[in-house]
Amino acid sequence: MSLTLEEKIARRGENVSDQAVCELSLYAGHILLESGAELFRVEDTIRRINDAYGIESDNAFVLSNGIFLTAGSGREGLFARVEHIPIASSHLDRVAAVNQLSREIAEGRHTVPEARAILEGIQKSPEKKNLFRVLASGVGSGAFCVLFGGTAGDALAALLTGLLLYLVILYPLRRPMSKIVQNLLCGAFVAGCAVGFTRLGLGENLDAVIGGSIVPLVPGLAFTTGIRDIGNQDYISGAVRMLDALLTIFSVALGVGLTISFLHRLVGGIL
Repeated sequence: MSLTLEEKIARRGENVSDQAVCELSLYAGHILLESGAELFRVEDTIRRINDAYGIESDNAFVLSNGIFLTAGSGREGLFARVEHIPIASSHLDRVAAVNQLSREIAEGRHTVPEARAILEGIQKSPEKKNLFRVLASGVGSGAFCVLFGGTAGDALAALLTGLLLYLVILYPLRRPMSKIVQNLLCGAFVAGCAVGFTRLGLGENLDAVIGGSIVPLVPGLAFTTGIRDIGNQDYISGAVRMLDALLTIFSVALGVGLTISFLHRLVGGIL
């Protein structure tokens, strides 16, 4: 059922301006983009929120690290805003929560202040507990090691390497540093642990242990999102995301390769 403009405006709540509506939609887009959502999803959410609250015309231009939004109506002056959003880690639970809120707004279930409060809660939602993330890294590493042809001993070595890797990411490497340097160090750490465990007799297939252990470092979601953006003709943003993912992969591979080469020379070609 199509609503009139007056009915849409009444959904906002008392004394809510067009600017407040646009700031709300921009805030929702900000959370989506920094959480790893596709560009078309960000643009569509902004448009749907603005339309649900009676914004007569709006234009949103979204890049991988920024949102440009202009909007206006016959009642107030034009709204224009540019917001820079650095590339961050993915949070699919936040993407799902904002999507659900967008549907509820379209159904008229929230005023603008209520929706704003919900968005603030979504942005402040805690990340997964460190223990859960460490265990997930270890179990994932062991499982992928088996998929890569590893034995039970190889899987155990990969599991331990994955556990240690995420402990290093969470604590020694949590201080600000270049993403390239961080991934290079992580790749070197994985290779060193894998070699150490196989030398101790815990694993046999070094390639499978390393392959499984670096899976937590692989930016699969970012790479896939970049492909989807290119598929939706967002070539600039898709290329940026794919380049960021490829740079991560290259850094990890370089760290592994340099460490293996160094250890190969150090122990006289026994590896």
